[in-house]
Amino acid sequence: MKTTSFLFALATAASLVLSGCSNQSETTEASTATTDEHAGHDHASSDAGGMNHDAAGAGSGMMAAMHANMQAMEAEKPAGNTDHDFAHLMMAHHQGAVAMADLQLKNGKDATLRQMAEKIKADQQREIAELERVATRLDGAPSNYNPNNPADPFTQKMKASMDLMMADMPRETGNTDVDFAALMIPHHQSALAMIQAELDHGRDTKLKEMAQKMMAEQKKEIEQLKAWQAKNGGATAKPTAAVYECTMGCEGSTSNKPGKCPKCGMDLVKKA
Repeated sequence: MKTTSFLFALATAASLVLSGCSNQSETTEASTATTDEHAGHDHASSDAGGMNHDAAGAGSGMMAAMHANMQAMEAEKPAGNTDHDFAHLMMAHHQGAVAMADLQLKNGKDATLRQMAEKIKADQQREIAELERVATRLDGAPSNYNPNNPADPFTQKMKASMDLMMADMPRETGNTDVDFAALMIPHHQSALAMIQAELDHGRDTKLKEMAQKMMAEQKKEIEQLKAWQAKNGGATAKPTAAVYECTMGCEGSTSNKPGKCPKCGMDLVKKA
């Protein structure tokens, strides 16, 4: 099984995101300090919730972690067994949440969100280990769906869950606390869609029991994140304008609303 090498590669990518974010922050801070010394006054900025940005014009790194996570999931090669493939994809998905939690613990200031990040990281690292054992047990399990058939119900639902993670994506504000809350919500919502696909089509009893527990916990965390947003002024950026496109890349399929591709008849998917 190639899970260990894949997770190592994903962890390496996450560490590069953290390193790049750290270097960018240090450079920005040094530049700001030099400017302040010569200008003789402070430079401050705040978002709608009244919280300072980590650095003027600097991103929090959350969006980069989301995109790295999506690329890692798309690189997964399904075997054709619903339980086996769900376990592998959810491990990759969890690694994305761990990377985002690491960014929050590294740069976030809000005590409530830091506590949530610690719990998310601990829970999902534990679940990764459990999923690893399940995936190993299911290596070589007989095929029960067609991952190459876009019309296959499980394939459709897993594809839709990944599209959901990147649809209506809020713009990164540069404030780690705000971005962690805003982007962890769609990340969790994507996980819920994946879990529902497993509950609908999976056959492994133990894995489905685990999926039920994950669903309950992530639903609770979504509500906690939304409550934090409400308490802090709902300081989330409006999503960028969405475009709907055919996943097959058919010419003339682009639309500003959902529907069917006029060429092949497949559902149009929202792109951020």
